[in-house]
Amino acid sequence: MRDKLLFAGLFAVGLAILGASWWNLNAVSAQTTEVPADHDGPVMVIEVAGEANGTLRVALRDDLAPNHVERIVTLAESGAYDGVVFHRVIEGFMAQTGDVEHGRADGNPRFWGMGGSDLPDLAAEFTDEDFARGVVGMARSQNPNSANSQFFIMFAPAPHLNGQYTVVGQLIDGYDVLDAIKRGTGGNGAVVGEPDRMARVTIER
Repeated sequence: MRDKLLFAGLFAVGLAILGASWWNLNAVSAQTTEVPADHDGPVMVIEVAGEANGTLRVALRDDLAPNHVERIVTLAESGAYDGVVFHRVIEGFMAQTGDVEHGRADGNPRFWGMGGSDLPDLAAEFTDEDFARGVVGMARSQNPNSANSQFFIMFAPAPHLNGQYTVVGQLIDGYDVLDAIKRGTGGNGAVVGEPDRMARVTIER
């Protein structure tokens, strides 16, 4: 009898774990934007180091923003993104990185997020795509045509960004790594101490 009760208890726990896993997978799917099944564009692979350790894989949406995707590919393939920190990370909102000018760990934290690259700024390529969980958008100043090298990855949906920023990609693998990125403090999400960083960024075609 005791063995039967133990088995029944373990079986119930197993079902609960499976159910929780199914719910989590569906919760993530419900909050994310689907990459088209026929997507054959480049994939950005980001090796993250710090409090978060692992790999982010981003399907770059050259069907939505060809010029912005070309910029990301150019910078990644030149090694410009390697070692750049996640300088602005806001819980429940997004993680921002990509300042290839000032944004390395050995640079001055006061200037993180204030630079771009030595390439010209880009004209906006706004679309109707939702800023859902896992969406990657290009950061910019108040000028809509000022995106350059910085980008951000959404922790959660942010409808107020829709049509206001250029969508360049969608996270397709590494949500656990995304969620582990070290958070910043204060209203602007500035990271204090040692930030997480993009140790290496490559492109798969």
